[in-house]
Amino acid sequence: MTDIAIHDTDTAHQRLRVQVRELCDRFGGDYWRARDRERAYPEEFVRALTEAGYLSVLIPKEYGGLGMGVTEGGIILQEINRSGGHAAACHAQMYTMAALLRHGSDEQRRRYLPEIARGRLRLQAFSITEPEAGSNTPEIRTTAVPDGAGYVVTGHKNWTSRIVQSDLLMLLARTQPLPEDPAERAEGISLFLVDLRKVRDEQPDTLVVEPVRTMFNYATNQVWYKGMRIPADSLIGTEGEGFRYVIDGWNAERILLASEAIGDGYWFLDRAIDYANRRSVFGHPIGADQGVQFPLARAYTQVAAADQMRTRAAALFDSGQHCGAEANTAKFLASEASWQAANVCLDTHGGNGFVDSWDVERKFRETRVYEVAPVNNNLILAFLGQHVLGLPRSY
Repeated sequence: MTDIAIHDTDTAHQRLRVQVRELCDRFGGDYWRARDRERAYPEEFVRALTEAGYLSVLIPKEYGGLGMGVTEGGIILQEINRSGGHAAACHAQMYTMAALLRHGSDEQRRRYLPEIARGRLRLQAFSITEPEAGSNTPEIRTTAVPDGAGYVVTGHKNWTSRIVQSDLLMLLARTQPLPEDPAERAEGISLFLVDLRKVRDEQPDTLVVEPVRTMFNYATNQVWYKGMRIPADSLIGTEGEGFRYVIDGWNAERILLASEAIGDGYWFLDRAIDYANRRSVFGHPIGADQGVQFPLARAYTQVAAADQMRTRAAALFDSGQHCGAEANTAKFLASEASWQAANVCLDTHGGNGFVDSWDVERKFRETRVYEVAPVNNNLILAFLGQHVLGLPRSY
C-alpha cells in the first residue's frame, strides 16, 4: 500500500517516524481487531512501546527518559494511529507528565520518573471528570479531606481510563469546600499522585472500579473513592492549586491528541487511495471518477492543514511560548479532518467498509471521539471566540 508522503525537515524526526512505524508493523490488523472484539487492553503493544523507550519521550534524560518534546511525542502517537493502531492505550503516560515534571517535588520526580522510564511503573490514569460536572471541571465534588497523616478521598469519577492497567494515578479533588460563588469554584482544588499499588494492597475496599463498555476499545471506567487514604506526600505542588496545574497541561494534551487524529486521517486516506486505485468498476479504477477523487483530495487538504497547525502548536509549546490558540485550533482542525477522512474512506469502500476485516469500521468508531474528547469542539470554539476574537463569554 502506498502511503501519502510526510516530509519532515528534521532528519531526526524522519528517523523517529520510521522507527515507530517499524515497531507498529509488528502489530497488524489481526492484532487490533482481536483486541477490539474482546475489548482487551493491548498489553503486548504497550510493553513493546515501553521497552523501546517511546512512552518516556517527555521524561528528561537525567531520569532515564528520552528527553524530547511534545513535537516528538506527537510524531510517536501519529505513527501509532497511522499504522492502524490505537494510541489511546498509552497516550496518558505522555500528557500526565506535564504536572509531575512542572509542579512535582524533587522527591516525587526522583522517586517515580526513573521507574516510569524503565517501564517498572505505569502512569496511565487521570481521574478528573465527574458525572455532574462534565466539562465544567471547577464543579467537581470529590473531596480529599486532610486527616493529619495525609488525606481521605471520597467521591465518584467517570471516564477514568486505564486505572486497572496503571500503578500510579493522577487525581483531582477538592481540599476545600465548594464555594458558593461560581467565580471562585476553581479555587480549593488539589492534584495528587496516588500510588495504586499501596491502595490495592492495604485498603482495596476503598477503591471501586466499574468497567464501562464503549463503542470502541478504550479501557475506561467509573470509579468510586470510599474513604481512600493517601499520604501527605501524594500532593502535587501547593494545596488548592491543582486546577491551575491541570490547565497547564491541557495544551500538551490537545496537541498530542490532535496528532492521533491526524494519524487516523492519513490512515483513512492511505486506505481509501489504495482501494480506489485497485478497485475497478465499469472498466476503470473508481479513483478516476471525480465523485471518488474529489472528496479524497478535499479530505487530504483538511488533514494536511491540521498537520501544519499541530506542528506549529507543538513547536511553540516546546519553546516555552504561549500556544493556547494554536493548540486548541490544532485539536479542532485535526478532529474535524479525521472525521471527514473517515467518512470519505467509508464511502470509497462502499459495503466493504462495514466489514470488520477491512478495519475501516473499527477506525471509524475510534476516530469519532476526537470531536468530543479531551474537550468538546464547541468548547474550543467558545475559547477561540472569547480569547482570540475578543467576543463576550458565551458560557
